[in-house]
Amino acid sequence: MFVILLNYIKTLEEVEKELEPHRAYLNKYYSLQKFICSGRQNPRVGGVILCNAENREEVETIIQEDPFYSKNIATYEIIEFTPTMHADGFEKFISM
Repeated sequence: MFVILLNYIKTLEEVEKELEPHRAYLNKYYSLQKFICSGRQNPRVGGVILCNAENREEVETIIQEDPFYSKNIATYEIIEFTPTMHADGFEKFISM
């Protein structure tokens, strides 16, 4: 499992211009059951995506489709982790 941290390197005005294409990108990977949850950081300096991918290379490939990546709006940090404890019901995301 991976945490993807996005940090904006452009203004919020530029972020807003690409928000709809970014949401379409997110929806694609939710439908493929790769994304588990996502949202804005507070304060609004970027975003966070919880991703269930096979490996780091898959995550890197997925990221390259994000309009925020192709338009150089955000930088990305990928953190891999192995869930060892979780709330009831979360196991369905681990075994995807």
